[in-house]
Amino acid sequence: MDLRKLKTLIDLVSESGISELEVNEGEDRVRIVNAGAPGTAGQLVYANPAPIQAIQAAPIASAVATAPVAVEAIAETGFVARSPMVGTFYRAPNPESPDFVKVGDTVKVGQTLCIIEAMKLLNEIESEHAGVIKQILCENGQGVEFDQPLFIIA
Repeated sequence: MDLRKLKTLIDLVSESGISELEVNEGEDRVRIVNAGAPGTAGQLVYANPAPIQAIQAAPIASAVATAPVAVEAIAETGFVARSPMVGTFYRAPNPESPDFVKVGDTVKVGQTLCIIEAMKLLNEIESEHAGVIKQILCENGQGVEFDQPLFIIA
């Protein structure tokens, strides 16, 4: 099962308040149990036999840990455009097209900065402030969290 799907399922369980979720996809079976403690994302249990390397949760922990590191790396000051949802960040409408914005570009209020794909829907994220793009804080195709910084506009 895809890491992004697992992360989305864990987030849904923790946000919805349900105690348990079980998903079967082909031979893969995932059961997520919410421990009930605030701030915990739940417990991930694999029921089908899998190699030890596949069961380790280190990739999930490292993917979650990258978001706070990006926040600390903000060197510029200005307006921080944040993600309004959980999804996948894209800088262009398709791989052959140029990016919506680059560092140094001047943007107007309402101008499209990027696309965030969430649940197979492409959501255009527009600038809330006019200014110059000082920093782009996400890589193309990277998963983003709610309220994660995406751009610095000064």
